[in-house]
Amino acid sequence: MRKSMLAVASHASTRPVQGELTEPHAISALAALAQPTRLAIFRLLIKHEPVGITAGVIADTIGAPHNTLSSHLAILVRAGLLRSTREGRTIIYRSNVEGMRDLIGFLISECCDGHPELCNLVVEDASRACCLPASNRSKPRPKASKRKA
Repeated sequence: MRKSMLAVASHASTRPVQGELTEPHAISALAALAQPTRLAIFRLLIKHEPVGITAGVIADTIGAPHNTLSSHLAILVRAGLLRSTREGRTIIYRSNVEGMRDLIGFLISECCDGHPELCNLVVEDASRACCLPASNRSKPRPKASKRKA
């Protein structure tokens, strides 16, 4: 991987330019998820969506040391995959479902040329569709549209 790609992936902000997910942001999100602890954190928070959970509960559940957990959480937040909110003295972490939808949309648009059937990404059973809140999983998903460059 080129050095410039690594620098971009580790320093990308959480806001894509002009509301579109850019290649550096996609690389940052994919790099964030390419680490076992961060993937476990993201999967755990998806299961607790939309309520979220505290860092202590995350650490205890996945068995991560408390002293390294904040680094993992920060990387996921910068990648646009997590959100945090302060409630009194407590910080609640939640998955950023829109960030994941943007990443999946980017991959379909940029990698499958707007045709999810090329990558066998068409889900026949809407109840198995990813990234939908549990209450919406029985509703049909809109078809992916090709983004203009």
